Amino acid sequence: MIKNGIDVICAMTHLSLFELTSLIKSELEKNLEPSYWVIAEISEMRLNPKGHCYMELVDKEGQYVTSKIRANIWAYTYRNLSAWFESITKTPLQAGIKVLLNVQVQYHELYGMSLNIKDLDPNFTLGERARKRQEVIQKLQDEGVFDINKELALPSVPQRIAIISSETAAGYGDFKNQIEQNTSGYSFKVKLFQSLMQGDQAPKTIISALHQINDQIDEFDLVVIIRGGGSQVDLDCFDDYELASHIAQFPLPIITGIGHERDETIADLVANTQMKTPTAVAEFLISGIERFDDSLNEIIYRLEKAGKQAIQSSTHEMTHLVYNLQSATKGIVHRSENRLTQEKLRLKYATNEFLKSENRKVDHFKNPLNRAINQRLKVAEKKLEGLEKQLNLLDPKSVLKRGYSISLINGKFISEEQKIEAGEELETLTAHYRIKSTVKSVNNE
Repeated sequence: MIKNGIDVICAMTHLSLFELTSLIKSELEKNLEPSYWVIAEISEMRLNPKGHCYMELVDKEGQYVTSKIRANIWAYTYRNLSAWFESITKTPLQAGIKVLLNVQVQYHELYGMSLNIKDLDPNFTLGERARKRQEVIQKLQDEGVFDINKELALPSVPQRIAIISSETAAGYGDFKNQIEQNTSGYSFKVKLFQSLMQGDQAPKTIISALHQINDQIDEFDLVVIIRGGGSQVDLDCFDDYELASHIAQFPLPIITGIGHERDETIADLVANTQMKTPTAVAEFLISGIERFDDSLNEIIYRLEKAGKQAIQSSTHEMTHLVYNLQSATKGIVHRSENRLTQEKLRLKYATNEFLKSENRKVDHFKNPLNRAINQRLKVAEKKLEGLEKQLNLLDPKSVLKRGYSISLINGKFISEEQKIEAGEELETLTAHYRIKSTVKSVNNE
């Protein structure tokens, strides 16, 4: 069998590689149309010194590349197509965008398959970008997060500002100059959180900056995302779904100042407040404090005016009240004086009548009282006479006259407890004599 197989192979016509590639080229040229309109994404793009443009075109399903081929635009054609494309889309022809190209299939024996780009349709790129934007917007709306940040109230005095930008960005410099040199002299506390502001990595770094701000959220009143203007492709990162979702759901109000007057990104649409430029953001913040300052001045003016009116009105009221009070006081005093005079007269009259009545009572009891007093005095005199007689009888002199005597020892009366010793001097008193003697003996009875 092997031998027969070798015989078959040997019987076949032999082709060189060049002959085979030439055959492929010939067959392609005979069977393919002169050109095709093809949708593809530019994954790589470079210009050589002579002005020729070399690309790598890809087709994707999601993030996966399903096909890939080389393409070129010769210098003269590239100059015309790129200028026309940029004038329509406001974006240079570059990697990362999806395009509709008119291509001619080429096969070269040495370089293989490639496409020669003859024309392109910039309106397709505009429509493709719009379609992608609308898909992101619709997804955010379906999830119910599109308007969340817009519903947050802006602070009355926004002075603590977290800024997401690049330190070297011109827009950041413009913002700082405007804030720091404001003519009203308002003070702002500004902190920069660095991030890329264009390219595929920009959404990721901006989201990271939002996470850092959230970790110290009590230190800030609001967040500002700013960058200067740029091409439409430079701003495509702000149409990213993940970035827009984080902005929409961030717990602090977010103000955007991205690009120039003609630009509006999805980040702008979901932010609390959209301003066109970084300078406009700074002016907005300053004007917010100015409005608050003006409202305070207006309140102060109204309070002063109301206070003056209240004082003036109160003065009139007080004057009226004082007048009424004086009049009322005079009337009260007058009536009180009259009432007091009447009461004095009534009291005097009542006192006189009471005294007359009491005098009559006294006169009525005077004679019986005098008689009772005289009777009592006579009785008392008789008692006194009897007591006087008793006292006279008890007088020691009277006792002595009746034959009694009083004995003293050492000048003192003799008591029952006193002991009398023989030899003591005894003094005896009678009505007519004072007798002194010496005790010879003492007997107890």
